[in-house]
Amino acid sequence: MENSQQGWVKPARTLLATIACAAVVSVASQAAFAQAGSKVRAEYPQLADLLNAFNLTQAQTFEAVAKINADPAYKAERAELADHLGMMKKMTMSEMMASGMMTHSGVTHSMSNSPYPQGEVEARVQLLSVMRASHGNEEVENAFLDNAAIGRHAAEVLRRGRDFENSLFEIYLDAGITDKPAAVEGAIAEYLSDERHSVSPLLSVSNYLVNHDQSDGFKTAFPRLSGLMWTQHWLQLASLEAIILGELDKQFAGSMSVAMERFWNKVGTDGGMSMFPAPSEQPLAPAIAPDLYTQSPEAAIILDNLNILETVLADILAYPNVMDREARMDAAVAVFTDKNSDAVLKPLDYLVFALRGGIYDQGGPAVGELSRSERNRSRDAMGMVHVATMK
Repeated sequence: MENSQQGWVKPARTLLATIACAAVVSVASQAAFAQAGSKVRAEYPQLADLLNAFNLTQAQTFEAVAKINADPAYKAERAELADHLGMMKKMTMSEMMASGMMTHSGVTHSMSNSPYPQGEVEARVQLLSVMRASHGNEEVENAFLDNAAIGRHAAEVLRRGRDFENSLFEIYLDAGITDKPAAVEGAIAEYLSDERHSVSPLLSVSNYLVNHDQSDGFKTAFPRLSGLMWTQHWLQLASLEAIILGELDKQFAGSMSVAMERFWNKVGTDGGMSMFPAPSEQPLAPAIAPDLYTQSPEAAIILDNLNILETVLADILAYPNVMDREARMDAAVAVFTDKNSDAVLKPLDYLVFALRGGIYDQGGPAVGELSRSERNRSRDAMGMVHVATMK
């Protein structure tokens, strides 16, 4: 009897999840689903404006990186940067530490070390003006599709990923949905129904962030722009965490204002100066949104894979003197949309990977306090072969 009950309970739960999600999707579709949904707009209008603007700023970051990296005026800087990145890939962690190329956060990540300081500052100022503005429906919906730096396929994957993220906000803000996990399951099922344009919900691609051929290209060549994009990734995760935490414990009901204040502190001045530094590592859900990861590991992993894919695309665009960028971006998208990989990490291994970057270096917690880094090595450094020298 118990087995027969189990045989119909899960399908019934899946059906309920699909129905719940369909209701959310229907409402969101009426309000231009590629934008922040109506419930975000009603409760957190400033957040809604930012989520809409992130479509444009993250898409335009790709264009800014590609333009600066192709500028003939920076030929000498590109050559020097290529040598630097090539040398880093060949060195062990101990050699990098001995040469002064390592900090507590790993590979040196400093705005003062930008190879393109003028071009990068100008691009950041323009991106901030876009981020602070309100934007029309069509502009927001087509932000990725109108992008000239990445291919149409990559653009559609990112646009569809933003739709999935918006659906999560609508579910967690909808007081009428009492079974949030079931509704999230339905949103995941709907998202994955487009096989070609959805990233994997499996723990199989995270290491690609540090292992692909152009890894570290973005944060090394463009510390201001990578810091800005990762600050936006941080808020996308931190605001979801603040909503979920407020539902779990009413003493955290005002957590969104804390997350928003921290976001603007990390953004800092137009040039990027701030007393509260932007993330120097890719923010990931287990570090920034642990309650989301606890409630729905699959949803959290999808968001992480989407954010990692954005960084990988930026790495490829930022890396100097690469001839086949379009093919490399297509290959990266193929890796992230592959649902049949055999190289699946165990949950504990994924947590280790996610937390290696350090909660502080990923932007710090959405709500709690963390005044300095709790790590002495970066995610990259922990993956390197450490040759200890003792005298």
